[in-house]
Amino acid sequence: MKFSHEWIEKNAALLIGLIILVVSVGGLVEIVPLFFQHSTTEPVAGLKPYSPLRLAGRDIYIREGCYNCHSQMIRPFRAETERYGHYSVAGEYVYDHPFQWGSKRTGPDLARVGTRYSDEWHRTHLNNPRDVVPESNMPAYPWLSQNKLNPADIVPKMHAMQRIGVPYTEQEIKDAPTELADKTEQDALIAYLQGLGTQIKTRN
Repeated sequence: MKFSHEWIEKNAALLIGLIILVVSVGGLVEIVPLFFQHSTTEPVAGLKPYSPLRLAGRDIYIREGCYNCHSQMIRPFRAETERYGHYSVAGEYVYDHPFQWGSKRTGPDLARVGTRYSDEWHRTHLNNPRDVVPESNMPAYPWLSQNKLNPADIVPKMHAMQRIGVPYTEQEIKDAPTELADKTEQDALIAYLQGLGTQIKTRN
């Protein structure tokens, strides 16, 4: 008797179940081995967890939706590496929860933006992007320079990161509010940006 797919295709529940099974098995075969490869689970040389100020800045980056226009992943293609620098590697993102790779670039990729510009350039750019990039369509974020950080907020954030594997010590968490005293949201965001991609830069 010749086998026919017709009886599977006419049974919607069975078809859906088989599709889920195939996708699940395929996903496991591709994804699970990555958890056992040192290149994807070990940090690159020199990589440290975000400092309290940078961690606060990362939260502001996410809150303001910066990831909607800026990716943080340089693909291993010549056009990308010539423009942005060394391609991204998995070991750079082991302390990112969640990662900010993104998939859309209305603005340039920020994976290697750290130390490319001065702090003052970033301040001007955030207050009014067209003062430094006349053709920019990025919105201004002047309120960031006026909003003060709440130092007490960083302690539960660092405890949460610690619980999911980021190696913060109890002393680092205890001392964290001091680093945020009298800092603005703009200070924190700039600190976050200035650290992006610098580990690979120093190795090349």
